[in-house]
Formats: sequence, C-alpha cells, structure tokens
Amino acid sequence: MTMTIWQGVITVAVVAFGTILTRFLPFIVFPESKEPPRVIDYLGSVLPYAMTGLLVVYALRNTPILTGSHGIPELIACAVIVLLHWWKRNMLLSIASGTIVYMLLVQLVF
Repeated sequence: MTMTIWQGVITVAVVAFGTILTRFLPFIVFPESKEPPRVIDYLGSVLPYAMTGLLVVYALRNTPILTGSHGIPELIACAVIVLLHWWKRNMLLSIASGTIVYMLLVQLVF
C-alpha cells in the first residue's frame, strides 16, 4: 500500500512536529532561570546508567552460551569496552572499539 502525496506530506509534518516538540519541550517546561524539581535531577543522574544496563541486557539476551563459540566473542568485546572506557573515559571510543573487536572476532576467528 502506497501513500498519496498529501498523506506523505502530512506524515512528514506530524513527525517533524513531534521531533520539534520533544526537543523544545524540556526548555519550555524547565527554563534556565527556574530550578528543576528534585525528581528530574534524580532521573537525570540515574537514567543514563539504567539505559546502559538495559542496552547491555538487550544486546546479550540471545548470546548462545551452550552452543557454538559459547559467547566468547561477546565476552571479549564487553571486556574491551569496559577496559577502554575505564582507561580513556571516552564512551564513543570504547563502544566503537568493542564493536570493531566483536565484528573482527566473529568474521575472522570464530
């Protein structure tokens, strides 16, 4: 099923409006001159770690530990990510390096 031109224009407009709303709403609700509520400060300090944990669980949920390579490439890649992040404190470097190590292990070694 294809959309007509007007349906496509309306879809793009609604998506653009939703994106703009989610980008600007925090600045409107919590202006710089006003102190945000304590719960917002708490969520701002806790949610990055919660999301990281959620992504780790999601990424490793189907790791075959009883067959094949027994999850060894995943374990090595996770160790690379943790060690590089501990050493350099650079999230982009550690995640990119862990991804590259994992892909090289899966394609060339296991």
